[in-house]
Amino acid sequence: MVKFSVYQHVDTDIDSEVQKHMTEISVHYGEIKIVHEEEWREREHNTLDVNPVFVQFTDVNGRIFEKSPNLKNHTITLNKNVEDRVLFDSQLDHHKIRQIQMPIFENDDKIGYLIVAMSLEDAMLVMNNLLFVLEIAYPTILLLLFLIARYIAGRSIRPIQNVIATSDTISKDNLNARIQLPQNKDEIYILTQTINNLLDRIENAVEREKQFTSDASHELRTPLAVIKGTLEVLSRKPRTVDEYNQKIAYCIQEVDRINKMVDQLLLLARLENQKQSLNLQKISLNNAISECLSRFDERILSRKIQIKEHYSQNIEVVSDFYFLSIILNNIISNALKYTPEGGEVSFYMQTQPQEIHLIIQDNGMGIAADELQKIFNSFYRTKSTLDLIEIKGNGLGLSIVKRLSDVLGIQVIVDSTVNQGTRFCLVFPVEN
Repeated sequence: MVKFSVYQHVDTDIDSEVQKHMTEISVHYGEIKIVHEEEWREREHNTLDVNPVFVQFTDVNGRIFEKSPNLKNHTITLNKNVEDRVLFDSQLDHHKIRQIQMPIFENDDKIGYLIVAMSLEDAMLVMNNLLFVLEIAYPTILLLLFLIARYIAGRSIRPIQNVIATSDTISKDNLNARIQLPQNKDEIYILTQTINNLLDRIENAVEREKQFTSDASHELRTPLAVIKGTLEVLSRKPRTVDEYNQKIAYCIQEVDRINKMVDQLLLLARLENQKQSLNLQKISLNNAISECLSRFDERILSRKIQIKEHYSQNIEVVSDFYFLSIILNNIISNALKYTPEGGEVSFYMQTQPQEIHLIIQDNGMGIAADELQKIFNSFYRTKSTLDLIEIKGNGLGLSIVKRLSDVLGIQVIVDSTVNQGTRFCLVFPVEN
């Protein structure tokens, strides 16, 4: 670029000199004369040290008519191998010059040349010095850039190496390990944070699975131990028919309890490991509640529990009938179980523009505030129910309610006061 700029500047100056000198000559009978000889006394034609311009007139054979005083004893060579009006590099007394050969015509006959040249020594000196500097500076700069880039890249890749090193050490035995977040909140920070969040989810899932397995084995072991103990007692000595019938009925009751628990565990496993194919349809909430209550007629009558339905119109929702039945069955079963004899269970339905509320409320023992967030955990039972031997359960019902509600897009809201009762609100989205 420097060379191009220098040459362009020199060429422009030469063209300017050509235009000027072509107007200062006259041609008469094959003889070239300078109109204003005082131009040859100008400083640029008499010096060699400041931007010298060399001018020379020759005939077609190269014989010199006139030349500028600054050429002194030297002459510019006419190069007949170069086309007219073309700028080219040449030599003058072993110094590099840039020259042009402009033909001079008389009546369309070429009678000579105006040769204009300018020295390239200063320009070549600058370019040679620049080339020398670049030959030293360019490799040095490249080396410095390489070292700086390597250092910056090393610092940039250090968090990735940290991610790789920490990830290699994480196994099922130390899922609580986390990757240290880098200081700069860039893409690597987001990647590290995402991996840590993934590890959180994996750890929670593994912990839930361990807890689920432990609780399930414990809950299944209890009725099996009861059945085994009962059978061992029966085998020690002969019993009466009534005693056999009583113990057999008790064992059957425990087996039914195991079957129910296994069914609930299988349902939870299906909900945990795969998406259920939903059979969505319009369902009458009124009919769904009535059908569910009919399954508990014997319990309702035996305990003299009052059922109050505070709604008159028929309300429909879009849901899966089988899953919705399980949700209602578990909530109503708990309401009846924990409501004292002679108590009441009330049902309310409220319609809003974007949702429908189904409220199931009892006046039973209630749930403590610190336990409300735990009641949806698998196998969790409140402290008050653990003290009551007559109230049996395995703590899976509300866990199933929560999982199925999430699948169906139903929001479950629970309010409870100890010794006053519990209120479950199912919020159904309205299909547009």
